[in-house]
Amino acid sequence: MRIGNKQIGEKTYVIAEFGVNHNGSLERAKEGIIKAAEAGADAIKFQTYTADELVVKGTPKFWDWEGDKQHETQYDAYAAIGGFPYEFYPELIKCCEENNIEFLSTPFSMKAADILNDMGMKAFKVASSDMMTLPYLSHIAKYGKPIILSTGASTLEEVKEAVRTIEEAGNDQIIILHCNLCYPTKNEDANLNIMRTLKDTFPFKTIGISDHTLGSQSSVIAVAMGAQVVEKHYTTDKTLPESADHWLSVDPTELKEIVDGARLVETLRGSKEKKVFSSESETRVYDKRSIVTARDIKEGEVMTEDMLTYKRPGTGIEPKKMHKMLGRIAKTDIKDDTILTWNNFQKK
Repeated sequence: MRIGNKQIGEKTYVIAEFGVNHNGSLERAKEGIIKAAEAGADAIKFQTYTADELVVKGTPKFWDWEGDKQHETQYDAYAAIGGFPYEFYPELIKCCEENNIEFLSTPFSMKAADILNDMGMKAFKVASSDMMTLPYLSHIAKYGKPIILSTGASTLEEVKEAVRTIEEAGNDQIIILHCNLCYPTKNEDANLNIMRTLKDTFPFKTIGISDHTLGSQSSVIAVAMGAQVVEKHYTTDKTLPESADHWLSVDPTELKEIVDGARLVETLRGSKEKKVFSSESETRVYDKRSIVTARDIKEGEVMTEDMLTYKRPGTGIEPKKMHKMLGRIAKTDIKDDTILTWNNFQKK
């Protein structure tokens, strides 16, 4: 599976979830793109919605942020920061292309999804809130593009149903992200082992994480545990007002920590094949042991175990062949502390 010019699975795919942290400003959106690219992220993701498409008026908020006292309901909060003009999107896409980072945006309606698809977006993110909006999943599945599925606040059976819905619509390009839908997520609620459950349940799917914990550590640990895709909320300035997302997001420095940490984990993970690596070749010779004489041995003596010991280096007869040594006859005198070879003995 590819997203743009990146093969998913070759390296950890890092998505900087910018959402609406542009606060409605095109220039801030471009700044977010440039800084995410500089940090090494593979993609930057926005969100495409209007309050009218998203939520019924009067719906209570599910977050408690000190800076958001002016908004009494979800509708009020989303109306204040939603509705980023579609006219801005070509400029965002161009900015992403210029900075070699993939443009993505989560649509929260079929209309938004259709517009983004027509713009040539390479993959579609499904937020946890829409994981069980099955008609919507069927609709976007028919684009034939990769679908990144967040699974927060859902059961395993619901994840199975969502995956089945996408596949029945003819699309098997599914990336499943473990997610806890608390903003922020406490460390004790992160439950990274669920990624293993998802991999066991969907062995042929790409598994990753949409990480809502504070800071960068959890994302890097998730990579060490097998996450192939990492999505992390990101902002250029944690002190900005308007959105409750700024303060709990990572900044460009922390985003770079995630990318660098993921690359380090990939390097450390290395090969699954247990073998002697080229870097160990010399060490192996001088670190392993050989069979060595424990005393002077006269020509004609028959080898017994008390005459022999094991010492470094490993340039002689291996200790595991001791049983083949016993009973052999010394061809010549052999001094104490000599590394033995088969040439020291008469042929049997």
